[in-house]
Amino acid sequence: MAPTVHSGPWHIGVIEEWLESTVIPLRLATTGGHGPIVQSLWFTYDDGALWCATQTDSMVTRRVRREPRVGWEISPDDPPYRGVRGRGTVSVVDDADQAGDVLRRLIGRYGQQGTELEGWLMSRVATEVALRIDDLMVTSWDYSPRM
Repeated sequence: MAPTVHSGPWHIGVIEEWLESTVIPLRLATTGGHGPIVQSLWFTYDDGALWCATQTDSMVTRRVRREPRVGWEISPDDPPYRGVRGRGTVSVVDDADQAGDVLRRLIGRYGQQGTELEGWLMSRVATEVALRIDDLMVTSWDYSPRM
């Protein structure tokens, strides 16, 4: 299911193109016992959802298991300032094969094939989970015309 556009200058086609082509980490805001925290994760966009991979015992996994509602943002730190942000609901996918597939796609997307980092990440694939962020409500902004 495609994201729901809440506001901003971009229509769904531009938003989905941004999600498919932008290769910067997603900033994920989760809540916990002591309040919110923002974590950066590699992501890919597929079938109307944002996908990430992390360890099953990571802080982000523990937090979204308790509270699956999250906020997120995908935008560069440099001008021209533009991007998308929103909220969604996380499902933790514990299936090792699916989590491994997501991790391999992320390694390719972020240009890490054949690196030491790939070797290290894949050495831990047995304890990896995939995070699927659905029910996306999206806001876009684009200050390019002003810059």
